[in-house]
Amino acid sequence: MSLQTSGIHHITAFARNPQENVDFYAGILGLRLVKKTINFDAPDVYHLYFGNEEGSPGTIITFFPWPNSEKGRIGGGQVGITTYVVPPGSLGFWEERLRNFDIACTKVNRFSEHSLQFSDNEGLGLELVEREEGANSKWSFDDIPVDKAIKGFGGAILFSMNPKQTMDGLENILGLKKVVEDATYARFRSNGTIGNVIDVPLASVDWGIEGAGTVHHIAWRAKDFEEHAMWRNEVEEYGYRVTPIIDRQYFNAIYFREGGGLLFEIATDPPGFARDEKPESLGTKLMLPEWYEPTRSQIEANLYPIEVRALKKHK
Repeated sequence: MSLQTSGIHHITAFARNPQENVDFYAGILGLRLVKKTINFDAPDVYHLYFGNEEGSPGTIITFFPWPNSEKGRIGGGQVGITTYVVPPGSLGFWEERLRNFDIACTKVNRFSEHSLQFSDNEGLGLELVEREEGANSKWSFDDIPVDKAIKGFGGAILFSMNPKQTMDGLENILGLKKVVEDATYARFRSNGTIGNVIDVPLASVDWGIEGAGTVHHIAWRAKDFEEHAMWRNEVEEYGYRVTPIIDRQYFNAIYFREGGGLLFEIATDPPGFARDEKPESLGTKLMLPEWYEPTRSQIEANLYPIEVRALKKHK
């Protein structure tokens, strides 16, 4: 292993109702909808990206909201909990905001860090943790001030069918360092400042079922296209079957399934989400790759209308 990822690039999950998905992540969590496009393999399904003001790597959660999809079950081979990081002193604000939208929260302590765990409208596991590191978001929505806004990912809890294999991949492929272990979890850190803390339960977790409310894959950062090609060689040489490099418009990607059953992606930081939209208008128009432009009217007719909107609190 000669390469080291700086942390999570993005996390991609399944949902059902696209407007409810926008309402939760933009309306309640206050993330910016930075890209509205389609699943390139299924153009009748949105691919929605939520993150900070620029959609920076380490802040992006993406969804395939498929209205007719089955409910999934969180389990082994998946991200069990997606961790978001907020500025110190913010958890009280977020606990009140979530409860005002009737979202049940649980206070959890892990490795002497306090976090607030909850689920999204589909049952996807989320948590908020306070940390100094990582730049504050400049995006403000509704009554969420920038000094309380979600910065991006704190990291993730990986549910593995074979924790030893997953931990081996984190250390010996991705270059993360194990920093602490207790009776329940091992914690790993990358050299980045966001999306950089990964916890793995030491006990294996029963296999999950893909569907709404579950994570499809977790993507790790490659700093540029040259390094990305090197990553592909490293993964292949380590013995995993890895896909060819795939152009995803806003980053290049490779995929492989690690030994604990999780689907890993390695994605490039460039070119980013402003390649086809001005930064100030990100996420306001349905963006299509050029090969779908001739059928834009048909694609738009098959998609549910969505909008970012401030929501009325329940309390």
